[in-house]
Formats: sequence, structure tokens, C-alpha cells
Amino acid sequence: MTIFIIVGMPASGKNCARDYADSKGYPYFATGDIVRMEVKKRQLDANAENMGKVSTQMRGADGLGVTRQALKTVLELNSEYAFLEGMRSWQEIMLIREKADAHVIAFLAPRKLRLSRITSRGRADDSVDVFDARDMREIEYGTAIPIALADSYILNTGTMKDTLEELDRVINEACAG
Repeated sequence: MTIFIIVGMPASGKNCARDYADSKGYPYFATGDIVRMEVKKRQLDANAENMGKVSTQMRGADGLGVTRQALKTVLELNSEYAFLEGMRSWQEIMLIREKADAHVIAFLAPRKLRLSRITSRGRADDSVDVFDARDMREIEYGTAIPIALADSYILNTGTMKDTLEELDRVINEACAG
């Protein structure tokens, strides 16, 4: 199995990879989805504060809790390719690489563009007021390291079509060897 690990700062365009995977019939799991399900299960409001607290709790002392849960689900599928989004530390990348071939793809977008996306997408856990705090929490989790050490980069500043075409090129190149 090859797992494409999708990393990036909030609103950098990681969901483009979900659209791509869906169009190809590849499984896609995001740690954020797992956290949102847990927030709902706990009957909490899905706001930025609760998402941050639950995410930190679920990550556990070693920071790998949510990734272990997502990886277990992916490996049980026995698919040739799968996508995992939301890894925020190099330890998570190494955990995945112990179990499968993995290719890290980092989505990049300038801060001002990411902030604009936050204001327009309307997710309950998005807030302009906590944008900087959320970025800092992501950085504290270690997300800058997987971004810096990624195997491939997608500069997501153009159209969705441009981004999907670039992602397709990256995926095809990675699959070719």
C-alpha cells in the first residue's frame, strides 16, 4: 500500500486532495474528521476552542493517538493507494512509514490567502479571531517539520483545476517510482 500523507497549514488547500481521492475512488481519512466526530460524540459545540482541546486530548502524551486510529482504519482497507491528512509531526510520518510506503505532499498557501479562505468556508471550527492562535497551535504540534521535509509540494494559489492538475502530476510521478 502507498499512503499519500497530506500536510499543510489550516486553509492551505488540503481538501483539494480529498476531492482528488474521491474522484479516483481512493480512501481518504483526515484526522480533523476524527476529531470532529469525537466533539460531536461528546456533545460539545464544534467551535475552535473545543476542537483544539479535544484534538490535544486525543493526540495523547506522545502525540500519535489520532494518527494511530486513522492508520489502523486505512490499513484494514487493503487498498493499493490511500490518503491520510492532518499529520502534524515527524513522529506521525515515521509511524505511517513503519507500516506502509508513504509519500508526503505539502500544500502551501500564503497567510493572507489562507485567512481569506477561513472567512469564506464557514466551518464551525474556523474563526478569524483565533486564526493566529490556531496557526501557533499547529506549529507547536510540529506541523512545520513535515511541511519542510515533504517529498512534494503543491503551491495552492491558483484555481482548483490548477491545483488538481498539479496534484495529479505529483501522484503519477510518485507512483512511477
